[in-house]
Amino acid sequence: MLREPHSRGDEAGRPPRVPVGEAPCRALSLGFGAARPERGQPLPWDRSPALLSVALGEAGGCRHARSRNYASESEMCKLESVPLDFGDYHPLKPITVTESKTKKMNRKGSTSSTSSSSSSSMMDPLSSVLDGTDPLSLFAAAADPVTTTATMDGTRRKRDKDDSSAVGSDFEPWSSKRGEILARYTTTEKLSINLYMGSEKGKATTTGSAVSEKVRTRLEELDDLEEGSQKELLNLTQQDYMNRIEELNQSLKDAWSSDQKVKALKIVIQCSKLLSDTTVIQFYPSKFVLITDILDTFGKLVYERILSMCADNRVSLPDNFSPESVNDTAKETCLNWFFKIASIRELIPRFYVEAAILKCNKFLSKTGISECLPRLTAMIRGIGDPLVAVYARAYLCRVGMEVAPQLKESLNKNFFDFLLTFKQIHGDTVQNQLVGQRVEMPLYLTLYSPAIDWILQCIAYHAPEVLLTEMMERCKKLGNNALLLNSVMSAFRAEFIAARSMDFIAMIKECDESGFPKHLLFRSLGLNLALADPPENDRLQILNEAWKVITKLKNPQDYINCAEVWVEYTCRHFTKREVNTVLADVIKHMTPDRAFEDAYPQLQSIIQKVITYIYDFSLLFSVEKFLPFLDMFQKESVRVEVCKCIMESFINALTLEDEKRMLAALINGFIKMVSFGRDFEQQLSFYVEARSMFCNLEPVLVQLIHSVNQLAMETRKVMKGNHSRKTAAFVRACVAFCFITIPSLSSIFTRLNLYLHSGQVALANQCLSQADAFFKAAVSLVPEVPKMISVDGKMRPSDAFLLEFLCNFFSTLLVVPDHPEQGVLFLVRGLLNVIQDYTWEDNSDDKVRIYTNVLHLLSAMTQEAYIYHVDKVDSNDALYGGDSKFLAEINKLCETVIAQILDHLKTLGKEETLKRQSQLALYFFNTIVAHGDLRNNKLNQLSVNLWNLAQKHGFADTKTMVKTLEYIKRQSQQPEMSHFADLALRLPLQSRT
Repeated sequence: MLREPHSRGDEAGRPPRVPVGEAPCRALSLGFGAARPERGQPLPWDRSPALLSVALGEAGGCRHARSRNYASESEMCKLESVPLDFGDYHPLKPITVTESKTKKMNRKGSTSSTSSSSSSSMMDPLSSVLDGTDPLSLFAAAADPVTTTATMDGTRRKRDKDDSSAVGSDFEPWSSKRGEILARYTTTEKLSINLYMGSEKGKATTTGSAVSEKVRTRLEELDDLEEGSQKELLNLTQQDYMNRIEELNQSLKDAWSSDQKVKALKIVIQCSKLLSDTTVIQFYPSKFVLITDILDTFGKLVYERILSMCADNRVSLPDNFSPESVNDTAKETCLNWFFKIASIRELIPRFYVEAAILKCNKFLSKTGISECLPRLTAMIRGIGDPLVAVYARAYLCRVGMEVAPQLKESLNKNFFDFLLTFKQIHGDTVQNQLVGQRVEMPLYLTLYSPAIDWILQCIAYHAPEVLLTEMMERCKKLGNNALLLNSVMSAFRAEFIAARSMDFIAMIKECDESGFPKHLLFRSLGLNLALADPPENDRLQILNEAWKVITKLKNPQDYINCAEVWVEYTCRHFTKREVNTVLADVIKHMTPDRAFEDAYPQLQSIIQKVITYIYDFSLLFSVEKFLPFLDMFQKESVRVEVCKCIMESFINALTLEDEKRMLAALINGFIKMVSFGRDFEQQLSFYVEARSMFCNLEPVLVQLIHSVNQLAMETRKVMKGNHSRKTAAFVRACVAFCFITIPSLSSIFTRLNLYLHSGQVALANQCLSQADAFFKAAVSLVPEVPKMISVDGKMRPSDAFLLEFLCNFFSTLLVVPDHPEQGVLFLVRGLLNVIQDYTWEDNSDDKVRIYTNVLHLLSAMTQEAYIYHVDKVDSNDALYGGDSKFLAEINKLCETVIAQILDHLKTLGKEETLKRQSQLALYFFNTIVAHGDLRNNKLNQLSVNLWNLAQKHGFADTKTMVKTLEYIKRQSQQPEMSHFADLALRLPLQSRT
């Protein structure tokens, strides 16, 4: 335990109140006693008459710091709070027409004198002209939360509350596939796009009632959703097309932000229509990605808009809110959105726009989403083009996984519907389309892969193994379609696929190779076998069956893409003989016509896999074909990279320091995980034992110090700051642990910061003597700071790091109470002496910046109540109570510090340092304005002189000077700062000339 160097305070840890008359105000051995120039001596750093009048003694005008009211200043600096009023108007809100029978004289007055009759309190423009039996009315009834709640059966209730299948971090998001699709599905053909240009309908108005006019306008807007004038842009390149889509996305955001909700909906409808266009079919997957980005933006805007309307007294709804907590206004708005979307005539835009706002069903009913998904799934059956339909299904799965991942039944139904219509791909309509666009069937089938892969990924996520069996049976019924089989192997867990490897090989054999090549199926199987092991008895047969197909490939690129995957399987499960055979086959295929020159990345991957699984260096080079394989790397830079990779595998590339860092990181992770709960003494014993075991690993010692400090603060939290004798002794033991451990560290800034941090912890736990010991140790360590330190392996000047530490130290010293036997501000005086004696760089102004921060500290110390305190620790504002002798000591320190600043300023009078002089003069001026009492004439004059000095040689930034002067003028408008007005008149602005 750290022995207390001196007795301090009572048993509770509080220092005794210090009568200022008895406090020794002299400086001790740590006293700060810099000599000051004689009073009246001119300042040689400027010979102008204005500055000559300011003697250094007169600078003592700073002896009266400005009195601060921190509470009122904090209140003034807060942002102005403006109450938010959503108002009654919303463009999608139902119309309510009120007929007034008496004339209002006062718009804001009482409405008791006005008799009103409402034509309809919940009237919708659609229901006003239709008989109520249309699909919209049925939709409204279906969305009624009362009706749907009453009809919800037990099965649906169980499904909705099942959160076990929520999407986790192991689910690959759509955003990760977006870039790959855009890069893969490109075109050089010209594209076209129809841009929405607005409509001129409904501009003319006729006389009539307000009801008929507004209803007619609303209905015309609904018709105009699809009939607005359009501009067709032809002969666009792919990049032009993407730029146009981005412009539409921005137009959507602009229309929404300008409260043009109907226009935003029109833009989304027009974009959705583009998904029915397959004139450039090979670009369709990329088009789908671009358009659905706009749909996602729209869905998010609508949801957030309705969610903002649910805020009650600015308190937003929780994430798991229920429809019962949604107010009527938000529900009406939500219904109106669905009404508008349901009125869209064309199927594809109606489907996509409703799917985009599927999440909004949460505002209406607990079962709204579960009821909408089957209906939207059935809507897709009306889409005739199989490619368009499968991407619509992919979008529905994508939205469904975001808003209701537990509703797997609807996702499964979506895919099974696709399987029922899969034969359309080989129908006459599709064949004629491919002939017209000159697209081969293999290329056409690859267009389905992103959509089918995504649908199956959603279905297979956390799915049981029995679902894979069902999928395999359905694939067999469809004739083992290669496209579906490949997507199934890509979607389900590798363990499930590996266990059925022979079944998949049998299915692959029976596939028709004309549409989707078999080697891609074997590649997908190989990727699964690289992640999971097949049954041991099947491993050799699997390799033989796969390599029979791979070795027959004539195209070198197809061959190497497939062989690269199966090399890892061979290395994992077989001996060097099989590895040698595979390498020989690769050499045989890649050597003719120097095909290896186009396959360096795949060949490098093969080398990496081989050296990963063959650990023995002698065994590796005994593989006969290994060196001939290396001979294929004939490009110098690639050869060097491969050789480096081989050497790094067999030579310990880590230095001793790297190893220490790695070990320390692992040990620190373990230390953080160890917890003994409330048995804090056992926890401390563990840290003591760990220190003895890992005393040679500095990062571990640092972590132990932080952990022990945290332990002390947890003890304080448990005791709510009121330590008993037992807990007080325990935290002193924690403090002693840190005090003993810190000196063993080699990094000086690590020691400085830990001394400061540990002192703060000691102070918070009312261990005042121990806190003083930490702070004294930090003060005594400052002179040892070297001029250069190593940062990330490079030598850097230490001044900036020291400046940062000292500023933090000053902030702590404000609340540290004086020791009754050490004199007034003994820690501040000692630190100032150390700063004065420290050898600073000749071209550095950090010393003056530190002194300026000291003035900030001294100004804060003169206040009647400090800006912050440590709980249950009396700082000097409580100890001295603003005693005049205490303030006089602070004033003396201020004079000495100002003398040091002015001495430095006059050393900067040479031509090459005038810019630094200007910057420091303005910096010092700002300090005086912020912290000094400028009602003192001498201090006021000093600030004027500093202002003039900053501008004298034309190095001052004019904008900064103007803003500073404007600030002073604004401050003068406050009652207690009226004297700033006179100061502002004395501060001229000078041009650089």
